[in-house]
Amino acid sequence: LQKSVSGKKLWKSLEKLKHFWNDGSMKVVQGVGYSDQNLSHFTSSDIWASASDEKSNMSSGWLGRFYDEKYFDHLINPPKKPIAIQIGSVSNKIFKGKGVLNNHISAHIMQYLKSKRIPTHFEEKLNDREQLIKKCEIIPIEFVVRNITAGSIAKKLGIKEGLKLKKPLLEYYYKEDSLDDPMISRDHLITFGWATNSELKKIDKMSLQINKHLRNLFLKKNIILVDFKIEFGRLSSNPKKIVLADEISPDSCRLWDKKTNKKLDKDVFRRNLGSLLSAYEEVASRLGIVH
Repeated sequence: LQKSVSGKKLWKSLEKLKHFWNDGSMKVVQGVGYSDQNLSHFTSSDIWASASDEKSNMSSGWLGRFYDEKYFDHLINPPKKPIAIQIGSVSNKIFKGKGVLNNHISAHIMQYLKSKRIPTHFEEKLNDREQLIKKCEIIPIEFVVRNITAGSIAKKLGIKEGLKLKKPLLEYYYKEDSLDDPMISRDHLITFGWATNSELKKIDKMSLQINKHLRNLFLKKNIILVDFKIEFGRLSSNPKKIVLADEISPDSCRLWDKKTNKKLDKDVFRRNLGSLLSAYEEVASRLGIVH
């Protein structure tokens, strides 16, 4: 680590940013939390991005409000330097209603999978932002199922995007933000005790079953399921029971329109293709979800 910044240290590759700090044109916002944390993933995401609290429901992001107030004429007189930059893949931008849409979509999908006898932690949707779920110990692995090449696999391996795979590809990623969620092997999972061989066999089978059911669900709505990531956990009431956990939504799936290949997922934001909220609303509408 190099160059002290108010008692903190910048990684050496960020050394060129130090002169912005020295002349007062850069501030660092570290990860923050809030009191009385809400256990809903969707509500928490909105709270972090909007700088509201668990009792209020602000629909705008804290950075956007600052920008509107300080640079109200930014289209005519833009600031000389960017007011913020993004380092890494995590975004703090707020999209009004996205958390609500994700909650409804995820609940709809979880209920559908339960009807197909896929064990999940999902019990019921309580309201626009909360779900009732079974308590479980999350296995610290993201399981990614790919049907078509897109995103990181196309970039890392130099493969053309849009290539249909002969059979679904299952990948494992260790959940660790500081390491940028590295891809790992089956042997890593077993060797480091993240899952037993027996658990992994169950998860692999369930992942492919989930893929089959979701492909059919979306295809009936003229949507192609390109890939998705899921998580699993051990029920606290029965640790030997492995269940599907977390969420399944356009945040965790790649979804393309069957006829046009139009993106209907988070790639709309990543690639600046238009309104992310409109894309999520279209997915919800096609699934017959009214919120």
